Amino acid sequence: MYPNWFYLIRNYVSQGSPKEALLVYKHIRHCGIYDLSVVPLMLKACASLFLLNYGKAIHAESVKAGSVSHVMIGTALVSMYAKCGVIFDSHKLFEKMPEKNAVSWNAMISGYLRNGNTKSAAVLFEEMPERTEVTWNEMIDGFARSGDIVTARQLFNMVPTKLRNVVTWTVMVDGYTRNGEMEAARELFEQMPQRNFFVWSSMISGYCKKGFVMEGKSIFDRIPVRNLENWNSMISGYAQNGFGEEALEAFENMQTEGFQPDEFTVVSALSACAQLGRLDNGKEIHHMLSQKGIQINDFVLNGLVDMYAKCGELANAISIFEDSTVKHSSCWNAMISGLAINGNCKEALEFFDRMEDLNVRPDRVTFLSVLSACAHGGLVDEALKVLYKMERCGSEIDIKHYGCLVDLLGRAGRLKEAYDLIKRMPMKPNYRVLGAMLGACRIHLDMKLAEQVMQEVSKPSLNTISTDNSHYVLLSNIYAASGRWENAERLRMAMVGKGFRKTPGCSSVMFSGTENKFCARRR
Repeated sequence: MYPNWFYLIRNYVSQGSPKEALLVYKHIRHCGIYDLSVVPLMLKACASLFLLNYGKAIHAESVKAGSVSHVMIGTALVSMYAKCGVIFDSHKLFEKMPEKNAVSWNAMISGYLRNGNTKSAAVLFEEMPERTEVTWNEMIDGFARSGDIVTARQLFNMVPTKLRNVVTWTVMVDGYTRNGEMEAARELFEQMPQRNFFVWSSMISGYCKKGFVMEGKSIFDRIPVRNLENWNSMISGYAQNGFGEEALEAFENMQTEGFQPDEFTVVSALSACAQLGRLDNGKEIHHMLSQKGIQINDFVLNGLVDMYAKCGELANAISIFEDSTVKHSSCWNAMISGLAINGNCKEALEFFDRMEDLNVRPDRVTFLSVLSACAHGGLVDEALKVLYKMERCGSEIDIKHYGCLVDLLGRAGRLKEAYDLIKRMPMKPNYRVLGAMLGACRIHLDMKLAEQVMQEVSKPSLNTISTDNSHYVLLSNIYAASGRWENAERLRMAMVGKGFRKTPGCSSVMFSGTENKFCARRR
């Protein structure tokens, strides 16, 4: 018969409350009690919180108590060290274990895979006396997560029939969706003898991440019985792809069907409100948080700041930001970006300075938000300082950062600097960067540079293929503005020959709660 504290600790660990479990354990140790049955649970709690030193202390206690040779404790230690990233110590413990069972082998294999060491996992897999379904599933998942989807599929094909279950199928389908191979995922998905909630969500998310929202919706519509995770995948897919209206409609439908939103649902719904500028809807969702007892974690906090800022309610955004006790970089990013969007560019830069003063490390999104603030305010020199700071700090500078700077320099008339920046970029320019450069040439009527840029646009080696005709329209307009009508007409005829059509301009207006859209089409 286990004592009461065992059940209390077990419940805390199983319900995802490892901190509370550690407090109970600390109390019973203070009372001089050492219980062998509790140790694996406590090591699991340490691993989930990445508390390596606490785990080492429990390890030392187990050595003193002479229980470290017990297979359950040895396995828990192997798992704890691996999950905390100390794979060498994990392997050393595994090798010293006097007795190993299938769970011990699985813990070591999983540890290698978790740390990206697929080779060592494969060696151990070959040495394993008897594999279980967990072993196969861990191997398939580990190789898929490492990007080696070919080996993952080979492993899937090797799984003995008696060990292949719905989880095996799900892990393989999820591996394909993670790697963006939706055709292969769909083919395997259709072959599944039975499906669980997770595989439906994986397919929806996989399609939406590729931008195939309608395909994701068709999968969603086929689910016989939906759960909250399925709804979250669909709502998130809508929001991430700019389908704000559809996201909010699904958010309402989900509640109509009796599902209570959680923090993941709320973040997606707030993102949709921010995209659409729906302040009233955003406030309703904010009110819902306390009403329904939804946890306000970092993601929800960021969502609220972002929503209020993008809807023009800076006072509320700042109030929520200042009231938060812990401000991670993502929250700072939302605040800086929100200030920039509302034209408060200098305030955005002040927030960035404050962020650095508090030793909050900026990430690539932070720098992009700051560059965006500079772009909104026409602060060219400040933007260049940010670029130099990124280079000095060794921060990752991607195509979006360069694109923002090219656009800013171009608008300021510093075309040579903008073009020189494109030339010294470590990656090839994409259509967005060259489009920004071409737009600047149009503003400042630099025909010579515009023609050079168009030569770059026409190269098939660009890292982003585009069917967009806007660059040709821009050059045609430059020709027309400079009086070179023959060149303009020749370019328009070439566009017709390539099958380009003018994209109709659209606008919308809210009237009596209804959105009315207007489009101007060429006759």
